[in-house]
Amino acid sequence: MSKRPGRRGGARARRQQRLNRAVRASLPPGAALLPEEELAATSGEGKGQGRALVIACGALAKEILLLKKQLGLDTLDMHCLPAIWHNTPQYIPEGVRARIRQAKREGYGRILVAYGDCGTGGALDAVLAEEGVRRLPGAHCYAFFSGVENFMQRLQDDGSEARAYYLTDYLVRHFDSLVWRGLMLDEHPELLSDYFGSYEKLVHLAQVDDAELDTRAREAAKRLGLKHERRLVGFGDLATALEDLRVRQ
Repeated sequence: MSKRPGRRGGARARRQQRLNRAVRASLPPGAALLPEEELAATSGEGKGQGRALVIACGALAKEILLLKKQLGLDTLDMHCLPAIWHNTPQYIPEGVRARIRQAKREGYGRILVAYGDCGTGGALDAVLAEEGVRRLPGAHCYAFFSGVENFMQRLQDDGSEARAYYLTDYLVRHFDSLVWRGLMLDEHPELLSDYFGSYEKLVHLAQVDDAELDTRAREAAKRLGLKHERRLVGFGDLATALEDLRVRQ
């Protein structure tokens, strides 16, 4: 009699699979996460009670984990929703609401939503007001990485800023997939002037001092036919918000 093959992965893997299914089931229609789009990070034992949670756009995962280490936020957990939702911002408000309610069931008392408005037209703010949770300031990551006040002041003082195309470190790293191929410029280069004809410069809002990213940003500007400008802005209001979580722990 042949031996029945064992189930792969063991009990821990099965628990994680059930958790992943539950997370997907809580999301709005059409917004189910693929495994590579979902990132949950916890530290220490357990989650929930006595810990803080950041519900973040996936584009901020690397920066949040770096700040978590720098600031010594041992009781901070993170759950990232897909960065690709910026192409379908209608999913963001209810996707965030579902994760907030799950977090409350899990016992988290301190929750920060690491999004700007991100193209939701105020719909995300309406959800957060109902749920009693705050988010990062500003309309988008370019503003809160720069510091919202600094970003708005530069827009007022420099007329060319309105014709700037911004990239964060994340967007520089994923320029090919999110911008070049994402806008189908690899197949239809004739669309370049339609998309970028009104821009004058590409501004790399750098979170870290990285020569390789600087080179890649310069190459991206050249491919788009734009002037290149680099600003080492750091983490701006994201760092301030996470520091506030530490103060309140």
